[in-house]
Amino acid sequence: MSDEKKVSEKKEKQSSAASQAVADSVYGDKPKREYRGRGRGRSDRRQKEAPRDEFEQRILDLARVTRVMAGGKRMNFRACVVIGDRKGKIGIGLGKGADVTIAVNKAVNKAKKNLITVNIVNETIPHEVSQKTGAAKIILKPAGTGKGIIAGGVARMILELAGIKNVTSKQLGTNNKVNNARCTIEALKSLKNISNPKAKKVAVTEEQAPVVAPASK
Repeated sequence: MSDEKKVSEKKEKQSSAASQAVADSVYGDKPKREYRGRGRGRSDRRQKEAPRDEFEQRILDLARVTRVMAGGKRMNFRACVVIGDRKGKIGIGLGKGADVTIAVNKAVNKAKKNLITVNIVNETIPHEVSQKTGAAKIILKPAGTGKGIIAGGVARMILELAGIKNVTSKQLGTNNKVNNARCTIEALKSLKNISNPKAKKVAVTEEQAPVVAPASK
């Protein structure tokens, strides 16, 4: 009996060593978790926090469009989205999809590819600008501190996300939101880089006349 016990113990040691080797090859040096039952142990998993997007987004226009096909009409959604970081970067995008979410995602991706940098001086634009794009026309004028954004429609959203806090604007020509958004972006793109737009000119009060020596008698 003693010999049989020794043989059985030897077999158990060999099987445990083999199972340990298989476990090490599969799990490596990581400790094996204990099974706590169905649905348990999920709290131990560390959920990776999704990186926050630096750009804010707003939907300027959302419309349902139809396309006539051979078998009938195909309905889609069109979304016009503006994104900005309120620090001078702004962009707009237009996307279409069978669902509103798909259309918005396409528009955001296009807007990220078409970002522009706006020249901002003292929380306003450096100079007056007038832009005409198609049937849309917009006029932007700089304003003093505390004046706020005097604008309406899509122009107000674009100026807010661009980071401009004091400006006066006027939209002319058309009420189409997409055309007005494109015109506003073109107007902001055409702004020139002026370091101090409100620099006062120094007036010369005294003119230095050339000194003429008195004629000798």
